[in-house]
Amino acid sequence: MSEAKLGRDMTTGFSLPEYLRKHCTDGQRYLIIWIITGVCCGVAAVAFHKAIEFVFYLVHELGYWIGDGEIKWFYAIIGLAPMVGGIITGLILEYLEPNAAGSGIPRTKSQYYHKFGLMRLREAVYRFIVGVISVGFGMSLGREGPTVHICSAIASKIGRWFGLARKRIQAMVPLGMGAGISAAFNAPMAAVFFVFEELLGNFSSKSFFGIFLAVVIATTVQRLLVGEHPAFAIEIGLITTDWWMLMSIPLGLISALFGRLFVSGVLSTREFFREKIALPNWVKPGIGGLGVGVIGVSVAWFSEGNLGVFGVGYDDLSDALNGRIVIILVLALLLVGKVLATLLAYGSGGSGGLFAPTLFIGGMLGALLGLLVQPIFQFDNDVVGAMAMLGMGAFFAAVIRCPMTSIVIIWEMTGQYALILPLMIGNMVAWFIAVRFQPVPLYDSLLLQDKINLKKLPHYKGDQDWRNLPTSTIMTFDPVCIEGHHSIQENLERIEVHSQEHHAYPILDQESRLIGTITHQELEAQMSEDETVSILKMIQDQNLILLKPELSIREAAKILVDNDLVHGSIVSCKDSQKLVGILTLNDITRQQNSIEDSIGR
Repeated sequence: MSEAKLGRDMTTGFSLPEYLRKHCTDGQRYLIIWIITGVCCGVAAVAFHKAIEFVFYLVHELGYWIGDGEIKWFYAIIGLAPMVGGIITGLILEYLEPNAAGSGIPRTKSQYYHKFGLMRLREAVYRFIVGVISVGFGMSLGREGPTVHICSAIASKIGRWFGLARKRIQAMVPLGMGAGISAAFNAPMAAVFFVFEELLGNFSSKSFFGIFLAVVIATTVQRLLVGEHPAFAIEIGLITTDWWMLMSIPLGLISALFGRLFVSGVLSTREFFREKIALPNWVKPGIGGLGVGVIGVSVAWFSEGNLGVFGVGYDDLSDALNGRIVIILVLALLLVGKVLATLLAYGSGGSGGLFAPTLFIGGMLGALLGLLVQPIFQFDNDVVGAMAMLGMGAFFAAVIRCPMTSIVIIWEMTGQYALILPLMIGNMVAWFIAVRFQPVPLYDSLLLQDKINLKKLPHYKGDQDWRNLPTSTIMTFDPVCIEGHHSIQENLERIEVHSQEHHAYPILDQESRLIGTITHQELEAQMSEDETVSILKMIQDQNLILLKPELSIREAAKILVDNDLVHGSIVSCKDSQKLVGILTLNDITRQQNSIEDSIGR
């Protein structure tokens, strides 16, 4: 039963999707769908963030209550909380919904390109639950990445509920992503830039209006529910252009170097927990949580009460941005502690984003540099706070690798437009150097670690460019082969037993080397011959047409047509007798049909 039909049956005869289809033009219909998406994503984002804050507050209140005023008992409770949250998260991820692990942004990108943006609402529900538990219990992760996944899944579900074609459902994902980011940061302009830079890869005007509308509505909902104010309340005085702003250049360089180490640390820690720790997967987030607790309590103890290592850490970050943390040791402890805690929290398989830790680390890095050069420039502590803002942007540009987003998001989150020039300089320096150090961005690197290469997915470069993709994106990697050293009868019997009849087959010798191809019809025609396939005259005289994996689909199709073939053997670039797959005209036709079927309404 279709979703539209189900909606009609459950609402005594009325179905909104069907009503809009009958009584509205396409433009009006999509406008209503976009508005609904913006509202739903805005409400979901606010609910997610408030739930995290509530759980985080309850954990700390429990620590105060059990400790009865004794700081050591308070630290014991909040120190153990990430481990408890990690174990609960691990059990949910292991037995209920494994796709709710990690940041959420890599998962969103993968589903956008691999499955036309078809995302289950179940993923959003469990992402909400494990995100609240993980971050709320103090794991050093963020809420913004999970918000993107939650809102993208909601947008995808709305598209399916309204009966949109797969291509239209795919176009709903950027709306959900933009709405989620805008509601998470109260930064609508940065949200639009992030969608185009991180997900779409280009600034297509065709996609702009729907994303823009969803972002505006989600931000409006967020402001109506929680108030109209920047993400950080900045209380420093007026910042004017001065010589100290030249520090944005070395800050960009330092951020790029530190960002490279951070990204490598995330990937290495993640691989270590996966490959080297021989424990059940649900235990690993608990181990990471225990490490977070030890580090967080240690930093709090030696810094006399700073708890920024736990959760998103925005309270301590806000203090740094306002120039209220002016002790070098405290900034250094928060910086190092947050880095180590984030590596453990994310690498162990927890659920939470990397946005908040990236901003926190960048802020502490900028403030630390500001304090170190303060005696040289003789500026006050307000400028140290301004350096923290520049550090947030530069480190974000180096790690997340979205330069335009990194500039706009800091401006929107702090409201400090006076810093836009040094922010642009520092962010561009950090981004430029980071690209040279690590060509593959963080989220794509995480996908590659999961053996997902977006550039090999047929939809990555768009519908008009799929013919320029390599044949390896659509070929069959494990074709049914004929054994040349066996008789025709033996091969036909094996094909019949395993129900593997195809139009044609590659022929391999005893060393699994390609020696020819033969059609099923030709095999049956030679049944009277009592000899092995490899010595058939037609095989020995065959002019074999070979294709290479890197050959474009367009070129491969032309070769098949020019040679009047419906199939071609694909061989290794280094060894022309090593079969790696087979490409048929049916493979190309199926890809073409898949694209055409997805473009409808």
